[in-house]
Amino acid sequence: MKIEILGMGCPKCKTLYENTLSALKNAGKEAEVVKVEDLSKITEYAVMTTPALVVDGEVKSAGKVLSPDDIQKLLEA
Repeated sequence: MKIEILGMGCPKCKTLYENTLSALKNAGKEAEVVKVEDLSKITEYAVMTTPALVVDGEVKSAGKVLSPDDIQKLLEA
C-alpha cells in the first residue's frame, strides 16, 4: 500500500502525515507513506485544496485534517 500526503508543507499537512502514521500503527498495518510537496504532482490528482490523502493512487480526502481514527476507517474499508 502506498499513501501520499499532498501539501506544500503547511502545519495541517504535517498533522495529516503524523495522523496517518498513527493510524497505521494503531491498525497494525504497514505502508509506504510519502509527502508530496511538488505543486505539479499535486495538480495531477486534480486536488484544489490541501492537505489531501491519497491511497494507492485514489484521493480519499482533500481539504481537511483527518483524525487517526478516520484514517484507520478509510484504510480498513
